[in-house]
Amino acid sequence: MKKFNLFTEIITANTKELQAAVDSGEKFAININGEISKEPYQDGEILIYNGTPDKDAELEKAFGSKYQVVLSDDRVLIKAFSNWQEIIAICTPLATYDDTTADGVAEFSNKDLEDIGWHATEFNVRYRELVELLEEKADGIILCIEQEEPYQFSGFGFISNYAQAKEIMYKYCQDIVKDKLANDEDFVEANLEEDEALAASFFKAL
Repeated sequence: MKKFNLFTEIITANTKELQAAVDSGEKFAININGEISKEPYQDGEILIYNGTPDKDAELEKAFGSKYQVVLSDDRVLIKAFSNWQEIIAICTPLATYDDTTADGVAEFSNKDLEDIGWHATEFNVRYRELVELLEEKADGIILCIEQEEPYQFSGFGFISNYAQAKEIMYKYCQDIVKDKLANDEDFVEANLEEDEALAASFFKAL
């Protein structure tokens, strides 16, 4: 997965298209590619703005004080990191996972990935471990604010290929479960709890 760090990234939109959307007086969104989007928004769509701008204001000020907007000929340059709290509310229902709180990732929005994660916890595989796996090997975008000094991170994961992500996660967890059944005295097949046995069956490890 690739990071899209709002501390450093600039979203570029087309001036005429954005001005027309503002002039319409209708609610719309802007995604990280600078494209205009309208409801219903698709799962996985990565938005940095969602609302009804002030059509009577200059374009640089139409989105409110927390967006830094600069006009450059036919382009509008937008820096959005100052409005991260609102972006969290926008992205929460659209992202594959939410990594914006101190509690870390608690679930995946995609049912197939969540089924894998849920069963894997029976063999002490944590969501953080699975998220790091996906961020290393799967296709997608991590929308985040990240800075080095002092270190700060808050972000969302957007998987772009769920079939690939499912295959990566399943194989990873299956190998762990098989290894624990073969080598870990805490997971002797004859002594498995009901949920552990179901998880082992889910991963075709028995």
